[in-house]
Amino acid sequence: MIFIPLPFVVALLLLILFATVLRRDEEVAPNLPFLALILVSALQSALSGLRWGYGVQGVGLVAPVIAAVVPPLAYAGVSRLVRTSRRSLAARIGLHAVPAILILLLVSFWRDAIDVALVLVFVGYAVAILLLMRPGADALRLAPFEGAVPAYRAIIFTAAALCLSAAVDTFVFLDFISAHSERALALISVGNLAALVILGIAAAAASRSRVPPEITEVAPRSDTSEDKETIAAVDALMEAKKLYCDANLNLDRLARKAGIPARQISAAINRAMDKNVSQYVNDYRIGEACRLLSVTEKSVTEVMFEVGFQTKSNFNREFRRVTDMTPVAWRQRKR
Repeated sequence: MIFIPLPFVVALLLLILFATVLRRDEEVAPNLPFLALILVSALQSALSGLRWGYGVQGVGLVAPVIAAVVPPLAYAGVSRLVRTSRRSLAARIGLHAVPAILILLLVSFWRDAIDVALVLVFVGYAVAILLLMRPGADALRLAPFEGAVPAYRAIIFTAAALCLSAAVDTFVFLDFISAHSERALALISVGNLAALVILGIAAAAASRSRVPPEITEVAPRSDTSEDKETIAAVDALMEAKKLYCDANLNLDRLARKAGIPARQISAAINRAMDKNVSQYVNDYRIGEACRLLSVTEKSVTEVMFEVGFQTKSNFNREFRRVTDMTPVAWRQRKR
């Protein structure tokens, strides 16, 4: 019987996931770092199968370098949804290539330090991603409000997967020292494969947010005493042009329409209304949905699409948040 190691199965599943995401995003600008992250995770899983399933020891020289590419790709994918970098493309590639170059040098000259270096790289990028996500879903100002919350959760899972991989590497390193690698194979098989699966799925989920062309960021004003004025300006824009009905509306586009820096809008709504911008926009959408449900005979699905939602799960969740009932129950009650 032909023996097929579990890592090869995981690699195949990740490739299928990549093909699915690529087909889904063929009509929009894809998040290339997240797509690359899925491919690299598949390659890493295949290398793990060769090393631990078939004993190809030479893979051990390549695998650490490939592993060092994973955290920068995750961070780059998140950065494309958070803000546009002012650095040139060459500068960004050069900066994020440093971990792989460092590991390559350690493979050549100091192999005992590879595990420690990889742990530092994974933890460092996980912390960097969490710092980017400090404002919550509002940090994803280039992501449509429709998918901001799911993308935010997927990114948090990505950071958690990086930490899990770092923890596995730490345990394996300690096991080699104390127990002569008796438990190393089990730890690698379970821990790293779990981390790769989480990374792949999280990257696929986060990549659902469309990435617009890069633009120059406008510096926010430091004066925070004009929160009411800021919100009034955004309210007037939302009511006059019904921007909330645009399914692809995001914080960056809203800021450009209002002529107000994105961070100023986010800060004003957070401070004055105790909610994030995604919830603020969805409040308008649910308000319009309630109006349509009460004065028209349109189906719930038609109303959902008309007010800017793209998925029933998100529409129902936000409708419950605002009204404490489902759209169908709300319509029945009003009638």
